[in-house]
Amino acid sequence: MTKVLDVCCGSRMFWFDKQNPITTFMDIREHYEELDSGHVINVAPDIVGDFRNMPFDDNTYDLVVFDPPHLLRAGPNSWLAKKYGKLNLDTWQEDISKGFKECFRVLKPNGTLVFKWNEEQIRLKEVLATTEHKPLFGNKRAKTHWLVFVKEEQ
Repeated sequence: MTKVLDVCCGSRMFWFDKQNPITTFMDIREHYEELDSGHVINVAPDIVGDFRNMPFDDNTYDLVVFDPPHLLRAGPNSWLAKKYGKLNLDTWQEDISKGFKECFRVLKPNGTLVFKWNEEQIRLKEVLATTEHKPLFGNKRAKTHWLVFVKEEQ
């Protein structure tokens, strides 16, 4: 059976099946809130864990989804920050670099990493500079990018 890991699942916004049985949903936090605006924030991972230091064995997953927070600047009461999280202004490059390393560590040889990034506050080029891995393909023209990587056999 194919095993899938979403390391920053948040509220599972892009998932068609938010309870997908072959997927482990992980996030660094749990949070539920109904906002006055009508937005509902529901971050309910299967496993609470940090993408910089994952609690999984090497070479465990066939497919890893890495959609880390994209925001550096957002107020503490921002619904976007509550829903999607926020990066640390001083350590974001190191954090994303560790995230890529961990994603590739838990990915099986020949496994696939799908990476999602929005350029609202940090350019994709700056993010890709944090990893030695090169994407195979992805969309280059949109503000939100989906990139696909494959872990080469070791």
